[in-house]
Amino acid sequence: MGPTVAEIRQRLQEAGAREFAVLERSLVADTRKGVRDAVEVARRRIEAEQAERERLASLYAFERALAEARGAGVVVGLDEVGRGPLAGPLAVGAVVLPPEPAVEGLNDSKQLKAEVRERIALEVKQVAVAWTVEYVEAADIDAAGMTASLVTAFRRALAHIEAAGVRPDVVLLDGNPLRLDDREVNVVKGDCRCASIAAASIVAKVERDALMCRYAEDYPEYGFDSCKGYASPAHIEAIKRFGLTPLHRATFCTAFTQPTLF
Repeated sequence: MGPTVAEIRQRLQEAGAREFAVLERSLVADTRKGVRDAVEVARRRIEAEQAERERLASLYAFERALAEARGAGVVVGLDEVGRGPLAGPLAVGAVVLPPEPAVEGLNDSKQLKAEVRERIALEVKQVAVAWTVEYVEAADIDAAGMTASLVTAFRRALAHIEAAGVRPDVVLLDGNPLRLDDREVNVVKGDCRCASIAAASIVAKVERDALMCRYAEDYPEYGFDSCKGYASPAHIEAIKRFGLTPLHRATFCTAFTQPTLF
């Protein structure tokens, strides 16, 4: 008696690409519906895994090509998180990745679930040649404006990387030019095209989210652990009811503020 459908399904679930190819050929004559369905599920999984490997490789290859075109070697990726919230700091991440090992799952942080971001952020910190997250606080954003705050945070992040003994040849920034450094190279949608920018996006997002969760303990009325300072309906209602905290960007809240109670 041959293997059961359940046994075949289990083997297919565990098979890599090579083993799947062998199994698929051996199961051509098996007409059981459960087997045919299991083969198709496994085929889709193998194809998805291959597509993900190619996507990840392209992130590393793209930024490597940008560096090589400039005769450069060391690349630092920078990205910001928290440009738009009503409360909390602006955060800028900077990451220098080695060519290997590739960090699986790297992508724009907004495309990832929180638990996936946290796993990837931990791996980035473990493998990175250097990394940092730098902040500009709400009062400074109010005083200087967002563009100046971005430049300040990016420069702090780059200075931290260099203070760690890493001298980048290329500074990759997501989005529009800031002209903060002669090594600056701007990449539109860089957080889904360059490995180091994606890593910076993820690390900055995870660190800032954790910070907002800690702030939620100090100001529980505002739900910072859930909204992370963004303009959720509940957050706006809390501002109208309780006023602003020292964490709020007053210039972002003029449409629905009352005098601060703090």
